[in-house]
This record gives sequence, structure tokens and C-alpha cells, in this order.
Amino acid sequence: MENESVTSKNKTESRNSGHKSIFVISASIFAVAGVVALIYLWQASKEVYVDKCQIEADSVNLSSTAGGRLNAIYVKDGDTIGANQLIVQVGNDIVRSKIAGLIIDAPTSVGANYAPNQTVATMINPNELRLDAKVEEDEGLDSIKVGQKVIFTVDAFGSRKYYGLVSSIAPTSRASDVVFNISSAREEQDFDVKIRFDVSKYPELKNGMSGKAWIYKN
Repeated sequence: MENESVTSKNKTESRNSGHKSIFVISASIFAVAGVVALIYLWQASKEVYVDKCQIEADSVNLSSTAGGRLNAIYVKDGDTIGANQLIVQVGNDIVRSKIAGLIIDAPTSVGANYAPNQTVATMINPNELRLDAKVEEDEGLDSIKVGQKVIFTVDAFGSRKYYGLVSSIAPTSRASDVVFNISSAREEQDFDVKIRFDVSKYPELKNGMSGKAWIYKN
């Protein structure tokens, strides 16, 4: 009887110890979750995170004023050209570059017909590359101001950090996909936020690369 009493007591103590362990573990998990939530809220109060970003520059469209048949092509996609360089011949009209830059869209075969002032080729000035961040109107847009510091990453280079400054905020939105919810269908509005960076410092950044940005409010 005495052995049975001791065994029962040990089982009870073991059970109580197990309950205490579970309680301690649960409390620890809730504490860690609370700390993580506080860190997230603190971080969110300091920055605006944007996951829809792209490296780009304003495009320059080249066309023939007269139009006609495409008779000759002097460049290809990816060519770096100088100002006033031959681009294409449309009819009797020779189309030349307006600035020095990079060809990003050129025709690949002769024979097509172009209307007057229709774009034949497109180029950019790589020195004008910037990060274009598309910020949703309810995701911190009201906290963004020109001159704020920005840290961004580019998908092609993983977690490598780049630095820039907010240079402009679009005064009007750009329409995007319709977002559906239970009660209604609302159109989600994005605003373009331009971020300038030192192009000479980051020569690996190319037109069209996608990335993410953290815009610091202070």
C-alpha cells in the first residue's frame, strides 16, 4: 500500500510538472509573439515598405515625320549610341538619335510600313535611371515626402542594399486591377514615387529590374 501511495504521488507530481512546463512554454511563445508584434509596429512607424518597384528611365521614342517603308536598320536592342547617330531609314527619311543613350526597342527586320510619327525605335538615357515605387494609397502614401531616405533591394542581386532619396510623388494615381472583397468591388489606386540614386555608384542596376524599397519617414 505504501508503494502504491508513493507511485501515485510521483505520478501526480510528474503530471503537475508537465502542466507547469506546458504553461511556461506557452507563456514564452506568447511573450515572443508580443515582442515580435511590438518590433513590427515600431518598424512600421518608421518606414513605408513597397514591394512593387522597378528600375527605369523615361523612354525616348524615335519616329519618321514622313513615314513609309522601313528600308534599313542600323542598331539593335542593347546598343549604346551617341547623339545624332543613325537609327533606321524609313522611306527616304533617316531617323537619328536625339540624345546619347541605350537602345531598348529596335525593329529586327526591314519591310514594315510606318505611319508618320509612328514610333520605330525606343531608347533611354541610362544616366537618368531611377527606382519607380508603386505605393498603394492606404499603405503609407501620406507619410512619404520628397527628400526622404530610401533603402532598396533588387531581385537580381538578392539582399544587397542600395540607397537613394525620394525625388517626386505623383499628384494623381495610376489605375490598377480591381480588388474584390465580400461587400464590394473597389479599384486599388497606386501612386508612382520616384527614387533617385547615384547611377555611377551602382552600374550593375539595369533598366527593367524589379525590387523592393523601404522609405524612411524621418
